[in-house]
Amino acid sequence: MFPTVAEVLGLDVLRRGNPRVVAGKSGLDAPVRWVHISELADIAGMLHGGELVLTTGVMLPADKESLARYIGELADVGAAGLVVELGRRYADELPRPLVRAAERRGLPLVELRTEVRFVAVTEAVHEHVVNAQLTELRASESVHQIFNELSVEGAEPAEIVREVARLAGAPVVLENLTHQVLAFDPAGGDPQALLDGWERRSRSVATAGRTGHDARTGWLVTSVGARGRDWGRLVVVGEPGTVPPPRLTVVLERGAATLALNRLLERDRESLERQTHRTLLSGILTHALTVSDVALRARALGVPLEGRRLVGVMLRLRGGPASAALEAQARLRDFTETAAQAARERGLTALIGGLDDGGVGMLVSLGPADEEHAALEGFAAALDRLAEPGASAPAFLMAAGSSVGSLRDARRTLLEAAQVADAAEHSQTRKAGTYYRLPDVRLRGLLHLLRDDARLQTYVERELGPLLAYDAENGTDLVGMLGVYLSHGRNKSAAADAAHMSRPSFYDRLHRVERILSTDLDQVESCLSLHVALLALEAVRR
Repeated sequence: MFPTVAEVLGLDVLRRGNPRVVAGKSGLDAPVRWVHISELADIAGMLHGGELVLTTGVMLPADKESLARYIGELADVGAAGLVVELGRRYADELPRPLVRAAERRGLPLVELRTEVRFVAVTEAVHEHVVNAQLTELRASESVHQIFNELSVEGAEPAEIVREVARLAGAPVVLENLTHQVLAFDPAGGDPQALLDGWERRSRSVATAGRTGHDARTGWLVTSVGARGRDWGRLVVVGEPGTVPPPRLTVVLERGAATLALNRLLERDRESLERQTHRTLLSGILTHALTVSDVALRARALGVPLEGRRLVGVMLRLRGGPASAALEAQARLRDFTETAAQAARERGLTALIGGLDDGGVGMLVSLGPADEEHAALEGFAAALDRLAEPGASAPAFLMAAGSSVGSLRDARRTLLEAAQVADAAEHSQTRKAGTYYRLPDVRLRGLLHLLRDDARLQTYVERELGPLLAYDAENGTDLVGMLGVYLSHGRNKSAAADAAHMSRPSFYDRLHRVERILSTDLDQVESCLSLHVALLALEAVRR
């Protein structure tokens, strides 16, 4: 926002004075906040810092000690520089004690060999400062307007990150608390180069406060979160050694605020385009409809929900190549109709509707005479037959929540079904039956459900952060060694064989792990905590 001393000296009004820098050239990049004209030798007491002092020197002292004190006081108060016009007090050159003192304190000292109107200098610099402030203000207003519109529109994280990158003119990355990339925009650069070794590079950048600049890498970083709970960082990847302008900080922080706000307000947008079943399911999940509204509308559809046992079910299509948006919607629509047909065939009463581009939600309503497991098994068999006739394996994944006895608890069983389905897709345990329930996904599934929770990510960093940082700095894989050791039931001999290492070498690495983490690997509780953290890290990185 403020011009530097060098930029001020380049103004036409000062160039006409034939300026020459005689000392303190290292300080020419200091910002000039204001220009002050004074002939007083004790002017320092009237300054606040950042002023460029103009003088003819007529009232400066003659002795070298007083001249050195004059320079020292200006430097102590943070003056940007001193400009002395020759001709009145000093004919051809400035006194050597003045020059030496300015050089010693790094204060730019400039002599003007031709007379200039000081008031014209003041006007020119002040106009420059005011214009810069006005430009900055307009730019800031524009930034606020852009991100306000993105907030109102409920923009996706990728869209917000793309806008930050456009305004910054540099690559931008959104990461979670364990430095995994959630969204990015290379700003026209090479995505591979931007993301190569991202976790290792990001771990090496730590800044003070919510927003900070790392001079070594050139990164500008701000925390992302709301209500005192941070869940990630937004990073502008600058060039090493560069200093970001204030406007870039405004852009980054507004982008982070928009990301945090939209995460709080995110809802299932497709519910507005679905038919009545989808609207009711979405109303239950988002609390958009009251219990009485849902019961009334469902009863009108021929799906009684009151006084019955309710089971949430989530269906997910398996595998296959990624589809374009329109193709995915059509596939989901067809699958929803197939699920509804299977329910009718089995005489199953249920609300059925697409909840997202990859899943169909169901709220099954069971009467007193209906046996829960038999009803779900029969539906799964019918859907399997209708969805992929003759296929050797089901074309879908089916997960069910725990049954509830009240419509007020319907949301809980639906959410549980969705979470079980999500975990089952990534669990190493494969169920031979027709559908999954919560006990089937075990610990890995549970950790996968919690992978986006900032508390789990904080736990991983607390347990493994020092070891991950050590590996990143030294190119080692002590985290991997620890995983091998724990996965072999703390059997050091078996773990060493599995790692294809001699036992002394493997034991040495385990001792190093203990020193870095300040823990004892012979303690069962410590190993259990570390094992959970490793499984959580795997879930977060997946």
